[in-house]
Amino acid sequence: ASEELRAAREFVLAVVQRSGMSLQHAPQELRADREVVLAAVKQNGYALQYASMELRADREIVLAAVQQSGVALEYASQELRSEREIVLAAMEQNGEALRYGSADELKADREVVL
Repeated sequence: ASEELRAAREFVLAVVQRSGMSLQHAPQELRADREVVLAAVKQNGYALQYASMELRADREIVLAAVQQSGVALEYASQELRSEREIVLAAMEQNGEALRYGSADELKADREVVL
């Protein structure tokens, strides 16, 4: 990576640790940077919406996002929105998150619904 990109990465990493939603202003390459995105979603789960599609399918990143803000489940990949553990973690943080779960069998699952 160029010296300029390394410097930008350090700056963006410092910013998203204080304000996760600042990820929306980051260059595209940094929205695909796992460490930057993980820091952003740990600060504000909604920052997941600005992550690259690849990172929206990253289990650890999505789990961190929904543990911080359950309704961030809306921005997870289709596959992770139907994963029981992810949906339960999201609902533990915010019960409204169930509406973003994508599998009908999850909505019929007593443990998930209750």
